[in-house]
Amino acid sequence: MNRPIKALSITVAAAAALAAAGCGSGSGSSGGSSSKTLFVGVDLPFTGSSKDASDSSWNAMELYLKSHPKAGSYTIKLQKYDDATAAAGKWDPPQCTKNANDEVANTQLIAVMGTYNSGCAELEIPVLNQDPNGPLLEVSEANTYPGLTGPWDTGEPAKFYPTGVRNYARVVTTDKYQGAAGAQYAAQKLGIKKVLVLDDTEAYGTGVAKEFADTAKAAGLTVYTDAWDGKATSYTALFNKAKAEGVNAVYFGGIEDNNGIQLMKDKVSVLGDNTKVKIITPDGFVGYPDFDALPQAAGVYQTFPGLALDALETNGGATETFLKDYQSTYGGPPASPYALYGVQALQVIMAGIAKSDGTRKSVTAAVVGPNAGTGIDIPASEAILGKEIKIDPATGDVNAIDMTIQHITGGKEVEIAPWAVQPG
Repeated sequence: MNRPIKALSITVAAAAALAAAGCGSGSGSSGGSSSKTLFVGVDLPFTGSSKDASDSSWNAMELYLKSHPKAGSYTIKLQKYDDATAAAGKWDPPQCTKNANDEVANTQLIAVMGTYNSGCAELEIPVLNQDPNGPLLEVSEANTYPGLTGPWDTGEPAKFYPTGVRNYARVVTTDKYQGAAGAQYAAQKLGIKKVLVLDDTEAYGTGVAKEFADTAKAAGLTVYTDAWDGKATSYTALFNKAKAEGVNAVYFGGIEDNNGIQLMKDKVSVLGDNTKVKIITPDGFVGYPDFDALPQAAGVYQTFPGLALDALETNGGATETFLKDYQSTYGGPPASPYALYGVQALQVIMAGIAKSDGTRKSVTAAVVGPNAGTGIDIPASEAILGKEIKIDPATGDVNAIDMTIQHITGGKEVEIAPWAVQPG
């Protein structure tokens, strides 16, 4: 598969010069700072198709900080960084690199929550890693690309950590499990025999599509692979080819931002609706109201590497209370389950701050790396997800391997059941 994002644009020297001058960046949730106030950057695509999910994450974190403003002796505030552009309509590689350099340069910043897209993380992690006052910690609520933390593609994950010190963690499991879950569900529950596996050529899409395809082949399915161009105006030729091959399912390995609505429309126009030829997507298509509202999207099956909002609410306790407070404050539920995972990532960062001396280097060292001891361990009674959350200090990966199967019905994403991934 083609993966276009290979070169890592790193301009840390320029950022260090800005840092020495004390220049800041981003839009703060509250003005001013002091020696006892630390800022956490929130680096998400606030422009384009992912805006609803990103706004929900921002709102949820702001709401959480109203009742939990402190980490140790430090008051925590948020600072917004938009990694999408209007021109791209989604996350934009140059903007991701700019954000990372701006974050290094902003002396108020202690850590970063984000990114939403794995391809953006590939660009940001090495820049933050080379922060002369760091490394600067980044904790993602949504990245699922396996190579960010473990062996996957050539040189991974070492190429993301040029200093040799880890500075990244996440609170969701990886596409090694998500792609497998989608393929296992297709084979065991949907009766799929022949499947076209598409990817959008981005890091996330190629990774999750590869794991789906490998697991599907191991389960005895006939697998055809191809890619879609997010800038194309039509995909009818792609689906006419699939029709000739007699597929009874298509897997969209990628993100909805890459022209997913047109892809969905053309699939139905050529192959029929989802009662005829099933569509399965990973979480790159989860949390998009415009996609959910498409008549053509009715019956689409989706995997989500975590727990759906309904399942999270049934955990009761702090999780249920928080979701009720969110609905009361903002007039409705979050647009995506990732809103709560954003809060969970913030909790990990705040736990690291509480164990630190208030410097970037010490916050990072409290979460990942050889000096992190047993790492961050947030008990179920405190974790916003309602279950114990542990970060492996050696890799930055989380202990929770949750997976949800859901489908789109009535314009909404409805949970079918949790899915336990079977070993391959």
